Amino acid sequence: MNWIDNVVRPKIRSFLNKKESPDNLWVKCPVSGEMVFYKDLEANQWVVPGSGHHMRIKARDRLASFFDGGIYEEITFGKTPQDPLKFRAAKKYSDQLRDDRNRTGMDDAILSGEGHVLGHKLIACVQDFDFRAGSLGMAAGEAILTSMMQAVEHKLPFVMFTASGGARMQEGVLSLMQMPRTTIGVQMLKEAGLPYIVVLTNPTTGGVTASYAMLGDVQIAEPGAQIGFAGARVIEQTIREKLPEGFQRAEYLHEHGMVDMVVHRHNLRDTISSLVGIFTKAPVSEGAISSPIPKVENVEVQSALTEAAHAE
Repeated sequence: MNWIDNVVRPKIRSFLNKKESPDNLWVKCPVSGEMVFYKDLEANQWVVPGSGHHMRIKARDRLASFFDGGIYEEITFGKTPQDPLKFRAAKKYSDQLRDDRNRTGMDDAILSGEGHVLGHKLIACVQDFDFRAGSLGMAAGEAILTSMMQAVEHKLPFVMFTASGGARMQEGVLSLMQMPRTTIGVQMLKEAGLPYIVVLTNPTTGGVTASYAMLGDVQIAEPGAQIGFAGARVIEQTIREKLPEGFQRAEYLHEHGMVDMVVHRHNLRDTISSLVGIFTKAPVSEGAISSPIPKVENVEVQSALTEAAHAE
């Protein structure tokens, strides 16, 4: 036995190749500068405990925390052309799509599932900002429309979680065409008498804001979410005026009537479950977890929630 080759060298090699701590072991809050342990932040649904700042959350994590027991049936979507315009800038669009798929494990920016929320069966659709900034392209438009059509077919309420930088520039006018297509999907829900609830998360901008994101029966926003069409700097440069403090933030929009309520991420399940109960007048299924009446700032909505709870 060669002691140097078999013992000493492997020990030295393992010491030199020792892995360092992962980069994301600690996460810094962009508001307070607080350092939060990654696992603690994940367990708290990506809400910083100290500041209450709502960080972006991945689509799969969103659905897992939203549906009862994290159980849902994922909806499959039809195939669409991957790079219809053969777009190329510094990098091929097809290569960008491949990189995002490998990094996120998603086919595109949309993930939808059918499941129960506190006993109410519904369909929830989530935009993942990590995939091409949640931009609206042909695949995303097809996914949203397919999910809405399934909601109509199964006669289920529809919840949309938006997070997007707008239309996907690499698909040009084909991307813009998804705005009327998804609007038609919303109209189908309304004609079927099904609730359409929108949760605006940070950020929701551009063509998404100009279409299905602002057509909900109830518009809910997460605290601090940026919501608007054009960027604040573009607006300031256009009108040559200083914008008000907090412009395009959820709280500002709520004060000015563009958003019905601002709801903490931890209270979304309770709030949406109560709203679905009001719209559908349907009792929750057996074995559902009872929950307290959520507190919201909108007086009329709060009154409706309280009345519905007493009626049950």
